Amino acid sequence: MRYRITFIAGLAVGYVLGAKAGRARYEQIAGTARRVVESPAVQETAGIVGAQVSSAGKTVATKVGDRLPVTSVRDFLARPTPEEAQDMDAASAEAGSGLNGTGPEGARPGSTR
Repeated sequence: MRYRITFIAGLAVGYVLGAKAGRARYEQIAGTARRVVESPAVQETAGIVGAQVSSAGKTVATKVGDRLPVTSVRDFLARPTPEEAQDMDAASAEAGSGLNGTGPEGARPGSTR
C-alpha cells in the first residue's frame, strides 16, 4: 500500500510541475530532440550501427544454420517424435510382410462389425 501511495504522490507532483512548465517548455524539449535526431552526425552514426547490426545478424544466422541440421521451425515441427518413428517403422515392417492392418474378413483388430 505504501508503494501505491508513493506512486500516486509522484504522479501528482509530476502533473503539477508539468502543468507549471506548460506547453512552451514541452515544445522546447521536443524541438531539441528533433534537432538531435535530424543532425547529420547522429544520422551517420545510426547508419553505421544499423549496418553493423545487419552484418552481425547475417553472421549469426549463418553460424547457427551451419550448426543446426533443421532448416526451419516448420521442418523441425514436422519431424516425427521418437515414438512416432517407432510406430512408422513397425507399420512399414508390417506392410512389408504382406499384412494390411486388417484382421479376418477385412475387419480391423479390436473393431466390431
